Amino acid sequence: MRTGRGMESTTKALTLYAQLAPALESIRATLFEQPAFDPATQSRTFHLGMRDWVETWLMPGLMARVQQVAPRVRIAVRASDARRGPGMLQAEEMDLGVSVFPDGPPWQRREQLATMGYRCVYDGKRLGIGSPLTLEEYLAHPHLVTPTQTDFRGAVDDELVGHSKRRTVIYATSRFAALPLILRRADVIATVPEQSAQQWAELFGLTSSPVPVRIAPLAISMIWHAKREGDAGLRWLRELVRDVVESEMGEGLREAAPARKRRGRAQR
Repeated sequence: MRTGRGMESTTKALTLYAQLAPALESIRATLFEQPAFDPATQSRTFHLGMRDWVETWLMPGLMARVQQVAPRVRIAVRASDARRGPGMLQAEEMDLGVSVFPDGPPWQRREQLATMGYRCVYDGKRLGIGSPLTLEEYLAHPHLVTPTQTDFRGAVDDELVGHSKRRTVIYATSRFAALPLILRRADVIATVPEQSAQQWAELFGLTSSPVPVRIAPLAISMIWHAKREGDAGLRWLRELVRDVVESEMGEGLREAAPARKRRGRAQR
């Protein structure tokens, strides 16, 4: 229909597009399906989108596998999150997103890979507290938070408000890189994905503890555009990511178990 700004789609047209787009993309993918991808011999660059903590956790294992089985493949990682993911796929700024992504537009394909809980991390020697943290100890110290937007709120705050409690947040960032360095020098606590807490405890000598507040776990997913369904190279990459995530999650559980046993013996 004609408007003061030119031609615009009607409500019916937009509804039809939302309903038909997945089928049209599937037909297009079938018609233009790419030949088989041989990772051992072919050259290709893949663009992945993820948050920095996912990159730190996933990419060491993924790159080790890529070097083993696909020596001519290159990986470029770009910052992405739940808010930017669909737009980056549509603009072809990334081939595959691996992070915490919800369901999106009809043309977005999504596969959940794993769920991951949270843990607290802090300098136990500096704060004079061990693990596990009590709720009183948790609330007695200031906190760092890592929301997507810098609004001084994290996943735990809604749960605390529901119990008429509050924590003091003094630092908020959407990036994780500086947090372990801050934790080494300031009397603060961070509540982060459990794999990040485990890495920081091992690499920086920090203390990791279960969160004394119930928080829903993160759902880590892959997202890609429906028009890439016929892309054999992208199918290979998705399978590789799936395998590495399964391996990394298994290793994390195996490494956490001895630590829990050691703490249990020390407490006894």
